[in-house]
Amino acid sequence: MTTHRTIRLLLADDQDLIRSALSALLDLEDDFEVVAAVDRGDKVVDAALAHDPDVALLDVEMPGLDGLAAAAELTARVPRCRVVVLTTFGRAGYLRRAMTAGAVGFVVKDAPPEALADAVRRVMRGERVVDPELAAATLAAGESPLTPRERDVLLAARTSGSVADIAGALHLAEGTVRNYLSSVIAKTGTRNRMEAVRVADERGWL
Repeated sequence: MTTHRTIRLLLADDQDLIRSALSALLDLEDDFEVVAAVDRGDKVVDAALAHDPDVALLDVEMPGLDGLAAAAELTARVPRCRVVVLTTFGRAGYLRRAMTAGAVGFVVKDAPPEALADAVRRVMRGERVVDPELAAATLAAGESPLTPRERDVLLAARTSGSVADIAGALHLAEGTVRNYLSSVIAKTGTRNRMEAVRVADERGWL
Protein backbone atom coordinates (compact mmCIF):
# COMPACT_ATOMS: atom_id res chain seq x y z
CA MET A 1 0.00 0.00 0.00
CA THR A 2 1.37 3.41 -1.03
CA THR A 3 1.34 6.26 1.47
CA HIS A 4 1.48 9.85 0.31
CA ARG A 5 3.84 12.25 2.05
CA THR A 6 2.02 15.09 3.80
CA ILE A 7 2.70 18.52 2.29
CA ARG A 8 3.48 21.03 5.03
CA LEU A 9 2.04 24.50 4.43
CA LEU A 10 2.76 28.01 5.71
CA LEU A 11 0.07 30.66 5.23
CA ALA A 12 0.70 34.42 5.31
CA ASP A 13 -2.26 36.79 5.04
CA ASP A 14 -3.04 39.86 7.13
CA GLN A 15 -6.82 39.29 7.06
CA ASP A 16 -7.83 36.98 9.91
CA LEU A 17 -10.96 35.72 8.17
CA ILE A 18 -9.13 34.85 4.94
CA ARG A 19 -6.27 33.21 6.81
CA SER A 20 -8.62 31.10 8.96
CA ALA A 21 -10.78 30.10 5.98
CA LEU A 22 -7.74 29.10 3.93
CA SER A 23 -6.32 27.11 6.80
CA ALA A 24 -9.59 25.24 7.36
CA LEU A 25 -10.02 24.63 3.64
CA LEU A 26 -6.52 23.29 3.09
CA ASP A 27 -6.61 21.13 6.22
CA LEU A 28 -9.53 19.25 4.67
CA GLU A 29 -7.12 17.77 2.11
CA ASP A 30 -5.74 14.40 3.26
CA ASP A 31 -2.22 15.19 2.07
CA PHE A 32 -1.99 18.77 3.46
CA GLU A 33 -1.05 20.04 6.91
CA VAL A 34 -1.03 23.76 7.76
CA VAL A 35 1.95 24.01 10.12
CA ALA A 36 2.05 27.81 10.52
CA ALA A 37 -0.07 30.89 9.77
CA VAL A 38 1.17 34.47 10.13
CA ASP A 39 -0.39 37.89 9.63
CA ARG A 40 2.67 39.90 8.57
CA GLY A 41 5.23 39.60 5.81
CA ASP A 42 8.13 40.13 8.19
CA LYS A 43 7.09 37.02 10.16
CA VAL A 44 7.33 34.68 7.16
CA VAL A 45 11.00 33.71 7.31
CA ASP A 46 11.01 33.11 11.08
CA ALA A 47 7.91 30.90 10.75
CA ALA A 48 9.51 28.97 7.90
CA LEU A 49 12.72 28.43 9.89
CA ALA A 50 10.68 27.25 12.90
CA HIS A 51 8.20 24.96 11.13
CA ASP A 52 10.01 23.78 7.96
CA PRO A 53 7.10 24.06 5.48
CA ASP A 54 7.25 22.58 1.98
CA VAL A 55 5.12 25.34 0.43
CA ALA A 56 4.43 28.92 1.56
CA LEU A 57 1.25 30.65 0.38
CA LEU A 58 1.87 34.40 0.56
CA ASP A 59 -0.58 37.26 0.11
CA VAL A 60 0.81 40.32 -1.71
CA GLU A 61 -0.56 43.12 0.49
CA MET A 62 0.75 42.64 4.06
CA PRO A 63 2.17 44.92 6.75
CA GLY A 64 5.82 44.74 7.76
CA LEU A 65 6.94 43.35 4.40
CA ASP A 66 4.80 42.81 1.31
CA GLY A 67 4.38 39.32 -0.08
CA LEU A 68 6.75 39.87 -2.98
CA ALA A 69 9.57 41.08 -0.72
CA ALA A 70 8.80 38.22 1.69
CA ALA A 71 8.99 35.77 -1.22
CA ALA A 72 12.46 37.02 -2.15
CA GLU A 73 13.69 36.79 1.44
CA LEU A 74 12.17 33.34 1.92
CA THR A 75 13.69 32.01 -1.30
CA ALA A 76 17.12 33.27 -0.21
CA ARG A 77 16.92 32.03 3.40
CA VAL A 78 14.87 28.82 3.02
CA PRO A 79 15.40 27.74 -0.59
CA ARG A 80 13.76 24.31 -0.17
CA CYS A 81 10.40 25.99 0.61
CA ARG A 82 8.43 26.61 -2.58
CA VAL A 83 6.58 29.92 -2.76
CA VAL A 84 3.09 30.42 -4.17
CA VAL A 85 1.78 34.00 -4.26
CA LEU A 86 -1.94 34.08 -3.53
CA THR A 87 -3.63 37.41 -4.09
CA THR A 88 -6.76 39.36 -4.95
CA PHE A 89 -4.59 41.57 -7.16
CA GLY A 90 -4.38 39.81 -10.51
CA ARG A 91 -2.01 42.40 -11.98
CA ALA A 92 0.48 41.66 -14.69
CA GLY A 93 3.36 43.51 -13.06
CA TYR A 94 2.85 41.61 -9.80
CA LEU A 95 3.28 38.30 -11.59
CA ARG A 96 6.55 39.38 -13.17
CA ARG A 97 7.87 40.65 -9.81
CA ALA A 98 6.72 37.49 -8.02
CA MET A 99 8.63 35.27 -10.42
CA THR A 100 11.70 37.50 -10.11
CA ALA A 101 11.40 37.08 -6.33
CA GLY A 102 11.56 33.31 -6.70
CA ALA A 103 7.86 32.35 -6.55
CA VAL A 104 6.95 29.21 -8.49
CA GLY A 105 3.20 29.82 -8.41
CA PHE A 106 0.77 32.73 -8.69
CA VAL A 107 -2.91 32.06 -7.94
CA VAL A 108 -5.68 34.66 -7.66
CA LYS A 109 -7.93 34.36 -4.60
CA ASP A 110 -11.14 34.05 -6.59
CA ALA A 111 -9.89 30.81 -8.15
CA PRO A 112 -11.88 27.68 -7.14
CA PRO A 113 -10.58 25.92 -3.99
CA GLU A 114 -9.61 22.85 -6.00
CA ALA A 115 -7.41 25.05 -8.20
CA LEU A 116 -5.38 26.13 -5.15
CA ALA A 117 -4.99 22.53 -3.93
CA ASP A 118 -3.94 21.51 -7.44
CA ALA A 119 -1.41 24.37 -7.57
CA VAL A 120 0.19 23.24 -4.30
CA ARG A 121 0.54 19.67 -5.52
CA ARG A 122 1.93 20.78 -8.87
CA VAL A 123 4.63 23.02 -7.38
CA MET A 124 5.61 20.09 -5.14
CA ARG A 125 6.16 18.10 -8.34
CA GLY A 126 8.51 20.81 -9.55
CA GLU A 127 6.10 22.62 -11.88
CA ARG A 128 5.44 26.34 -12.20
CA VAL A 129 1.79 27.26 -11.79
CA VAL A 130 0.45 30.56 -13.08
CA ASP A 131 -3.10 31.76 -13.67
CA PRO A 132 -3.36 31.54 -17.50
CA GLU A 133 -5.23 34.83 -17.99
CA LEU A 134 -2.67 36.63 -15.88
CA ALA A 135 0.19 35.04 -17.80
CA ALA A 136 -1.29 36.33 -21.07
CA ALA A 137 -1.78 39.81 -19.59
CA THR A 138 1.81 39.85 -18.37
CA LEU A 139 3.15 39.06 -21.80
CA ALA A 140 0.97 41.82 -23.26
CA ALA A 141 1.99 44.37 -20.61
CA GLY A 142 5.72 43.96 -21.11
CA GLU A 143 8.45 45.04 -18.71
CA SER A 144 8.06 47.99 -16.38
CA PRO A 145 9.40 51.10 -18.15
CA LEU A 146 10.39 52.73 -14.85
CA THR A 147 14.00 52.94 -13.74
CA PRO A 148 14.72 51.94 -10.10
CA ARG A 149 15.09 55.60 -9.14
CA GLU A 150 11.83 56.59 -10.88
CA ARG A 151 10.10 53.81 -8.96
CA ASP A 152 11.57 55.13 -5.69
CA VAL A 153 10.29 58.63 -6.42
CA LEU A 154 6.83 57.36 -7.34
CA LEU A 155 6.66 55.24 -4.21
CA ALA A 156 7.57 58.30 -2.15
CA ALA A 157 4.96 60.34 -4.04
CA ARG A 158 2.30 57.88 -2.89
CA THR A 159 2.78 58.85 0.75
CA SER A 160 4.52 62.26 0.66
CA GLY A 161 2.70 65.55 0.22
CA SER A 162 4.97 67.90 -1.72
CA VAL A 163 7.98 67.72 -4.02
CA ALA A 164 10.02 69.05 -1.08
CA ASP A 165 8.80 66.14 1.09
CA ILE A 166 9.80 63.61 -1.55
CA ALA A 167 13.17 65.29 -2.04
CA GLY A 168 13.81 65.23 1.69
CA ALA A 169 12.78 61.59 2.06
CA LEU A 170 15.07 60.47 -0.78
CA HIS A 171 17.91 62.96 -0.22
CA LEU A 172 17.50 64.44 -3.70
CA ALA A 173 17.30 67.97 -5.04
CA GLU A 174 13.77 69.23 -5.71
CA GLY A 175 14.62 69.82 -9.36
CA THR A 176 15.80 66.22 -9.69
CA VAL A 177 12.52 64.98 -8.18
CA ARG A 178 10.54 67.11 -10.64
CA ASN A 179 12.54 65.64 -13.53
CA TYR A 180 11.87 62.08 -12.35
CA LEU A 181 8.15 62.82 -11.90
CA SER A 182 7.93 64.36 -15.39
CA SER A 183 9.57 61.25 -16.86
CA VAL A 184 7.23 58.93 -14.95
CA ILE A 185 4.13 60.90 -16.02
CA ALA A 186 5.28 60.66 -19.65
CA LYS A 187 5.98 56.92 -19.41
CA THR A 188 2.61 56.16 -17.81
CA GLY A 189 0.70 58.41 -20.20
CA THR A 190 -0.95 60.26 -17.32
CA ARG A 191 -1.60 63.91 -16.46
CA ASN A 192 -0.18 64.16 -12.95
CA ARG A 193 1.76 62.23 -10.35
CA MET A 194 -1.28 60.83 -8.54
CA GLU A 195 -2.60 59.36 -11.78
CA ALA A 196 0.90 58.01 -12.44
CA VAL A 197 0.93 56.36 -9.00
CA ARG A 198 -2.47 54.76 -9.67
CA VAL A 199 -1.51 53.44 -13.12
CA ALA A 200 1.88 52.14 -11.97
CA ASP A 201 0.26 50.50 -8.95
CA GLU A 202 -2.41 48.79 -11.09
CA ARG A 203 0.28 47.41 -13.39
CA GLY A 204 2.35 46.13 -10.48
CA TRP A 205 5.30 48.41 -11.18
CA LEU A 206 5.51 49.71 -7.59
